[in-house]
Amino acid sequence: MKSWLFLSAAMVFAVTVFLGGAYSTPQASQMTFFVTSVGPGNGANLGGLEGADAYCQKLAAAVGAGNRTWRAYLSANPQGKPAINARDRIGKGPWVNVKGVQIAANVAELHSDKNNMTKETNLTEKGATVNGVGDKPNQHDILTGSQADGTALTDGMDHTCSNWTSNAENAGSAQVGHSDRMGGRGATGMSWNSAHGSKGCSQANLVATGGAGLFYCFAAN
Repeated sequence: MKSWLFLSAAMVFAVTVFLGGAYSTPQASQMTFFVTSVGPGNGANLGGLEGADAYCQKLAAAVGAGNRTWRAYLSANPQGKPAINARDRIGKGPWVNVKGVQIAANVAELHSDKNNMTKETNLTEKGATVNGVGDKPNQHDILTGSQADGTALTDGMDHTCSNWTSNAENAGSAQVGHSDRMGGRGATGMSWNSAHGSKGCSQANLVATGGAGLFYCFAAN
């Protein structure tokens, strides 16, 4: 009888350890970075920075991560005011994806060659991989409006589709990065946040250059 009880206890312990290992991956509530699983669907008109932040918050809340303050990784150039840099909006880090993999320890590392921004780590809030080069459809263009260092472009051109309020077909552009770090544009094609500009601001324009109106979301706290 004692042997049977000992064996049963051992089996329970083994099962507990197995299940604990199987579910040791941090839950979504511990996530501090994700790529939006779907865009708002209105081209680069995200309702401005405020609307984009609210969209990040909404998607995070839907998977149990709404306890944090979420910010869209987007730069802007409001008329008559100082430029707004994406790097200054997202907190101090560190940031981990939904699977608990760290993509950067801090802002400086995020914008250096030491970051861990790859197709395999740039996951959506649901844990899915974003389609990239070789996938159909390719959706690796991620809206940022930023230079490689995370600051706004200040050459006087529109790189933010009127500060994320325009879905115009033939006016403006949105600077995008490649979530898979791949592309046929030399070194810039490998940039996660500043690969090239879109052909316009409409949803069709974004799709035409390999996007879907997706953007990065970071927990600022």
